[in-house]
Amino acid sequence: MTAAILPLAPAPAPEPMVSVRGITKTYPGGVEALSGIDLDFPRGELTALLGPSGCGKTTLLKIIAGLLPATKGEVLVDGRKVSGPGPERAFVFQDFALLPWATVLRNVAFGLELRGVARSEREAIAERHVAEVGLKGFEKRYPHELSGGMRQRVGLARALAVNAEVLLMDEPFSAVDEQTRRKFQEDLLSLVANQRKTFLFVTHSIEEAVYVASRVVLLSRRPSRVSQVIAPDIARDMAPDRIRRHPAYLDAVESIWQGLKQYVD
Repeated sequence: MTAAILPLAPAPAPEPMVSVRGITKTYPGGVEALSGIDLDFPRGELTALLGPSGCGKTTLLKIIAGLLPATKGEVLVDGRKVSGPGPERAFVFQDFALLPWATVLRNVAFGLELRGVARSEREAIAERHVAEVGLKGFEKRYPHELSGGMRQRVGLARALAVNAEVLLMDEPFSAVDEQTRRKFQEDLLSLVANQRKTFLFVTHSIEEAVYVASRVVLLSRRPSRVSQVIAPDIARDMAPDRIRRHPAYLDAVESIWQGLKQYVD
């Protein structure tokens, strides 16, 4: 007797690292920035948030970070409800937010210092991440002695040093020139592959979103809702120039533009 061959059950979807459920944000005066946002952010991937100017991308990022309260809804990180900032999340600010009186090493170690990590241990951790972002040799420099791109690398190293599972990045490359920005994008892909952390990345650039992200979330005009989620079918192990010329990259850029241009005046 031949045994019946049963179809394989589909593998269960992995638990998201971050879940946003019904998030609404209304500011004093009745200005509604976000309206009923529902999103899951996969563990170990980079998701980009993209939308028209003023649509609430940064507001949503700050709510997930616990830096801003939602009016309605909840945020779950690794299954636990967020009620404020937590050690499992680190924020990379657009304006660097470095301590002007502290060296690169002290800036990178600052989060660990706040947690009470012993000086020798936190400096060893900071030195490793300073090297990882390409700033070895600049440990004793101060922020005013660095270029904008270098200051942004310090901010990223500081976020990595606290070993948070979720890195929230608010237009981190917007203040640097195009050449530096492209190098940062390439470095970010390496970090995502090597660190296996969950990255939430706000940008205004369609091309940047498609280049760095496994998924691109399009938000509508305020009050913002999820308009569309696009997963570019791009192999990230290709050379950078090949990615930007690949038909899948070009198709994703065009598809996102078609989704966004309805919000452009």
